[in-house]
Amino acid sequence: MAMASEKVQTEEDKNAWIPGLGENRPQPRPLKNTFFGYVPDAFSMKTPEMPSEKSSQKSSPQQVSAPEPDITSEVSLTEDIQVETIMLQEALPIDESAQNRLMIKNGRVVNDDSIVDGDVYIEDGLIKQLGRNLIIPGGTRIIDARGKLVIPGGIDPHTHLSFEFMGAKSPDDFYQGTKAALAGGTTMLIDFALPKKGESLIEAYEHWRQLADDRVCCDYGLHVGVTWWSEKVKEEMAVLCKEHGINSFKMFMAYKDVFMVNDTELYQIFDRCKEIGAIAQVHAENGSVIAENAKKLLASGVKGPEGHERSRPEDVEAEAVNRACVIANQVNCPLYVVRVMSKSSGDAINQKRNEGVVVFGEALASSIGTDGTHQWNTCWQHAAAHVTSPPLRPDPTTPEHLMNLLSSDGLQVTGSDNATFSSKDKLLGKDDFTKIPNGVNGVEDRMSVVWEKGVHSGKMDPTRFVAVTSANAAKIFNIYPRKGCIAVGSDADIVIWDPNQTRTISAKTHHQGNDFNIFEGMVCHGVPEYVIVNGRVCVDEGALKAVQGYGRFIPTPPFSPYVFEQVKSREEDKKDQEKAIADGAAAAAVAAAEIVKKVEQNGNVETRSIPAAETPVTAVETEPSLSCPSSKGQRNLQDSTFSISTELDDSARKSCIRVKNPPGGQSSGGFW
Repeated sequence: MAMASEKVQTEEDKNAWIPGLGENRPQPRPLKNTFFGYVPDAFSMKTPEMPSEKSSQKSSPQQVSAPEPDITSEVSLTEDIQVETIMLQEALPIDESAQNRLMIKNGRVVNDDSIVDGDVYIEDGLIKQLGRNLIIPGGTRIIDARGKLVIPGGIDPHTHLSFEFMGAKSPDDFYQGTKAALAGGTTMLIDFALPKKGESLIEAYEHWRQLADDRVCCDYGLHVGVTWWSEKVKEEMAVLCKEHGINSFKMFMAYKDVFMVNDTELYQIFDRCKEIGAIAQVHAENGSVIAENAKKLLASGVKGPEGHERSRPEDVEAEAVNRACVIANQVNCPLYVVRVMSKSSGDAINQKRNEGVVVFGEALASSIGTDGTHQWNTCWQHAAAHVTSPPLRPDPTTPEHLMNLLSSDGLQVTGSDNATFSSKDKLLGKDDFTKIPNGVNGVEDRMSVVWEKGVHSGKMDPTRFVAVTSANAAKIFNIYPRKGCIAVGSDADIVIWDPNQTRTISAKTHHQGNDFNIFEGMVCHGVPEYVIVNGRVCVDEGALKAVQGYGRFIPTPPFSPYVFEQVKSREEDKKDQEKAIADGAAAAAVAAAEIVKKVEQNGNVETRSIPAAETPVTAVETEPSLSCPSSKGQRNLQDSTFSISTELDDSARKSCIRVKNPPGGQSSGGFW
């Protein structure tokens, strides 16, 4: 099959050099009515163009045509040279998009629901064909992926690039950070635009766009933080959804007096998210408890990095996770819990999902790749480098527990929460752990860490790996199937993954801007050999060839079907339950009314049948005495155990009575 493909390519190359061939040159043959057919006009955009994109959208490199040389303006050329050049151009009918044609052969194509042996043909940044024996144009570059996996490019839904926080600024700006992401196999990330309290959400969004647009090496999107609440914020949330491609808003339950919002505000923000089709995200920790714990620890003399974890224990995180789920469930708002760091928090999310709450949980590369014992390291710099919030947990079984939840869909997504600070920046908290800038690395190593701890360890298969590293994030944030899968028409964001190669993580060799790596020395099986972004090879046989400004902003439209179909189903279930309860109550009320009516009717009949002067005979429930003595103590021979008044008692009325010994003799066994 490979030889046949090469033959077609060779013949096309030969024909392309025949002068004057023109329209008669071999053309790709459409394969109609087949699943893997050639699609000449595969859709280029699966998400609507936002109004804000019309003025600021950059032309993608594959759409920018090189200017034709104006031969007639070259006065220094002789007429013969001009004629020769024109003839050469006619003899070379080269398509300007030829440099964007790529064929991946002999690989195993992995999506979140399938593994298929096949080839992938890419043109102009899109996947145009899938299958075997594909007909492709000449000049196409062919990559042999034999023995390797062809997977969707990773999507990191949680980064903080160009981040200024706690008096420090991250060395990973949008160029350095996205370059590192590509080196690790991530082809898109979603960063956070975080306004200060009182700052406009739209202004924060525009500021982050300015920081990113001309520097990103891969595609990116944005979440927007809601750090305060007012009618203005409420209106701006709707504008961001409708006009700027934002469908997720993040709230902090920690960082008191900086980002934190209270429960009343959370309820109102969740309600607003539901109205406008957005996903509510929460950083879940009890900020008030943390503030008090920190005061006590500092007063007792605890100032080192270990105080950070001690002030934010596991139950403080789990309580906030549960509280956020409860509040979101009151308004049936979809909830996304970022950076799940503890076993109890992961279990709380899993339990709420089993109860029907629409909630998604995000593990981090750090939470499954290392643990919090490092915060007690005797080297202060080493300990401080691991400070992040919620903190890494000292329980060494936590990473495996979270990986088990990821494997079983108790958690759904992996991010990095990449927020790096230099060792010098960390020294800001030398004498006070509350002043250590919070954050660790992960954007470059996320894919390898998940593969090592998940697939290589045998806890998950490659399809689940694709789900937790790209597909689920694409579905949740409504960019699927444009991103997160390998399908005809999808963006050509592809990684050729070699599961047999290994690499050792080190700050000396990573591409990030910080000088420390929390995964230092970890040997990972699974390496991205090729990384393709919008059809361009950015990692070529392990060599990084990132291009600054090549990436684009990707809008995330509201009302994600994957999320809001679950919300709709949840609402229908609630309505059915409420209707069942109401119907049951109504039926019980009707039955009770019938009983009362019958009792009243029966009581009236009995009253009419008894003279007013008589005292009604009351049926006695005890067994009748066989000897009824008279007032003189003698037995009254006329007494009998048979009582007409007893038989007339409606309270013991029966439809029929079998009487074996009636007055006058024994019956023959019939009903009397």
